[in-house]
Amino acid sequence: MLEVHGFKIFEASNGKKGIAHAIEHLPRFILLDINLPDIDGIEVAHTLRENDRCKGITIIALTANAMIGDRERFIASGCDDYLAKPVSRQELVGMLNKHLELAESAQDTPAQDTPTDAASPTN
Repeated sequence: MLEVHGFKIFEASNGKKGIAHAIEHLPRFILLDINLPDIDGIEVAHTLRENDRCKGITIIALTANAMIGDRERFIASGCDDYLAKPVSRQELVGMLNKHLELAESAQDTPAQDTPTDAASPTN
């Protein structure tokens, strides 16, 4: 579905392989199923966010078990967005384009000089 729109796809059969692929390939996006056979997607997202190389990857959580509060829980774990399955092509491509536009606009915005203290990370 996404190859038609110019995306290159890497697949992983479980969370641990997904983490390894992400660290090796540094994709622009990760479509992360929350229900994985070895570790859950929340743990995958958290692990990737702790890895400095992977912090800039946009992670979109996917789940068939859409419950109230899931979006907030997935965002808190390190995901950037969330889609409930089944996902339509239009919905998925729209979300990917939204995140591409957000990234482009962030690059176009000049960095502001803000004071930092010793406890704050600097950019």
